Amino acid sequence: MHEFLVSAIAFIVLLGLMVVVHEFGHFAVAKLCGVRVEAFSVGFGPRLFGIKYGDTDYKICLLPLGGYVKMTGETPGEEQAADDPGAFTSHPRWQRMLIGLAGPFSNFVLAFVLMTFYFGWINEVPSVEVNTTTVEWVTSGSPAAQAGVQAGDVIRRFDTADNPTWEKVYERASLNQNQTVPVTVERGGHPLQLSLHIPSVVHGQDFDPTDVGMLPQYLPGPIGVQEVQPGTPAALAGLQAGDSIQSVDGHPFHTVPALLAYLQSGQGKPVSLEVLRHGAPITLVAHPAKLDTAWKLGFAIVPTPVHSRPLPLIKAVARSEAFCADNSLLIVEVLQRLFTHKVAVSQLSGPVGIARMAGEAAEMRGWYPKFGLAGEISLNLGILNLMPFPILDGGMILLLLIESVLRHDISLNVKERIYQAAFVVLVVFFAFVIFNDVTKLPIFNHVHP
Repeated sequence: MHEFLVSAIAFIVLLGLMVVVHEFGHFAVAKLCGVRVEAFSVGFGPRLFGIKYGDTDYKICLLPLGGYVKMTGETPGEEQAADDPGAFTSHPRWQRMLIGLAGPFSNFVLAFVLMTFYFGWINEVPSVEVNTTTVEWVTSGSPAAQAGVQAGDVIRRFDTADNPTWEKVYERASLNQNQTVPVTVERGGHPLQLSLHIPSVVHGQDFDPTDVGMLPQYLPGPIGVQEVQPGTPAALAGLQAGDSIQSVDGHPFHTVPALLAYLQSGQGKPVSLEVLRHGAPITLVAHPAKLDTAWKLGFAIVPTPVHSRPLPLIKAVARSEAFCADNSLLIVEVLQRLFTHKVAVSQLSGPVGIARMAGEAAEMRGWYPKFGLAGEISLNLGILNLMPFPILDGGMILLLLIESVLRHDISLNVKERIYQAAFVVLVVFFAFVIFNDVTKLPIFNHVHP
């Protein structure tokens, strides 16, 4: 219940911000062009309260799921006086295109401002980190193991990315499911060319980087123990808070995900822990148990220490530009691969998926997950609204461009049929995405035959 409430609140706040900013872009340019704006609403449904100033009713409505702007004459078939100078359709087509572009543009500006603020005033960085893309562990029998990747390898090229970060590696892997990508690793100071086959995700699940079998070393280690739960394998083995795990069965693990992957491969067999306690080395033997459907020892780690290192404004702007450019290109590439059947529609996330991600980001330590997700969603909203599909801003702009080439308006009946068909398609697609989102919820993924 707690997770649901956090996700719901985070989703409402996030979506509300994105959509209100988007609609404010339309509103501001419409006002500048002299178009009569009848309503600027935060939320949908029955009006709760507000104020009418001039021609516009500024209001707060019952359902806090975004908002909308109502302009006179913007809907095909809407009754209006032919000589009404304040109507949307009475204005030149170039002005109507600007009004259509203003919404997505506002989302791009919002993403840029959010990330500039983050990098310029927060910019959390680990106190200690590994700056190379070093492989911590390779799961036995995984695609990475079959490709010849080994623990300790440094990834110098993955698919089309040179000297990639781990985030870029997983991004490229997610885009190349069921395909083979070239990988260059550095081993012992020498480059080695490998070919890695990326598996496809099981229907109804999200792409999981561990499916590839490469676990990253993003901390120098060792693994610090903050708390040991009573009655767990760790407690029975004698592990104590304050201990430092130097190695497991001789493997010097630095991060918990790599240790967990190793425990899963052992399927519960005993493990030998080399532990440093008050400066003295000791050896413990633990018998992993299934906790929360996975083989675990049952201890909490010492959180990674982080500190703020705000960047100068010029560097913050540059980092924000790079963030927006990289994520925008990624969205465009996903859409391209979607239409060329290289990415499955089931990989897309809708409202339920976004709510789940928002809830997870809200509960994560630090500010980057929150700012980063908000920036990505704002960019997504901007780019998707520019798609040349009726009902979307891009579709309206496309129709205006066609009318400009034809030098006359498209028949009102034709426009109504186009918008009706587009509405049906969007409703069907929306229903499919929501169903797909629901099947990815943990409650369904934890059901076993």
